[in-house]
Amino acid sequence: MNRAPSRWDGAQGRGWRIRGGVLPLDRPLVMGILNLTPDSFSDGGELPTVDRVLQRAERHLDEGAALLDFGGESTRPGADEVPEAEEIRRVVPAIEAVARRWTVPISIDTRRSEVARAALDAGAHIVNDVSGFDFDPELAGVTARAGAGAVVMHMRGTPQTMTSRAEYPSLMEDLARELGEAARRGLDAGLPPEAIVLDPGLGFAKTASQSLQIIRDLADLSELGYPLLVGPSRKSFLGEVLDRPPAGRVTGTAVACALALLGGARIFRVHDVRATLEALQVATAIRTADPQEGRGVNQRADSGERHRGGLTPGRKARTTR
Repeated sequence: MNRAPSRWDGAQGRGWRIRGGVLPLDRPLVMGILNLTPDSFSDGGELPTVDRVLQRAERHLDEGAALLDFGGESTRPGADEVPEAEEIRRVVPAIEAVARRWTVPISIDTRRSEVARAALDAGAHIVNDVSGFDFDPELAGVTARAGAGAVVMHMRGTPQTMTSRAEYPSLMEDLARELGEAARRGLDAGLPPEAIVLDPGLGFAKTASQSLQIIRDLADLSELGYPLLVGPSRKSFLGEVLDRPPAGRVTGTAVACALALLGGARIFRVHDVRATLEALQVATAIRTADPQEGRGVNQRADSGERHRGGLTPGRKARTTR
């Protein structure tokens, strides 16, 4: 198994180096989803204009999101590949508009180096690659040279083929090995270990039972030594438990995030920020037996300086354009 340097063991209390600063990970961070796609499984077509994006971004931030994640290509099972130029057309104006209005860390959810370049130029600070730097061999280098943070997710195959590749002789051992290999691709391209966050890829080349097991056994991935991000939001494995459509899986998402927090996750990528944040507050209070610790999870800015996104004091999240 490939391991990060030992100083990143127990990474939940460390910081995440992103472009423009460091995000403390001493409390859980909620990443609000902004899908700029017509065909995403849950919210496709909901953000057709920049004005609608700004409204949704403001709602996420007012509800307590510490980061925003923009995506211009659906990666649901069976989704069609989007032309690179179209993906750029979808994400760049939205990122530029949000970066002009708020100082908040921005993530670009893409598998393509050219899309990442355009998004980073527009104001992004993090590259979130569902392929674990396997789809586009240039993407890890682009991320490293920009000084950006990286979310390295586990997936086998592509959105078109991944459902047929969910066979694991030993799920958590195989997942840890393959995530370690993905992190190594980032390190080999020049990313410092403190810039890397790992995502086990719930629902990506995983059955419903496997996704549930990953949340249950998430602590097994702590041996990799990197902070963990989870994205259970409204996914089909929750639908198999609840027998409800995506919009009816908000409570299930919040429960999954709370349990993942207890398993070591620090960042939570979701559609429904408030419900998730409240679940994380309660889970934190239970874990520490301290209601004040739970209250401290709430990142909503109630006065003057709004939406700084939790960066180390004195460090701005905005990029130099």
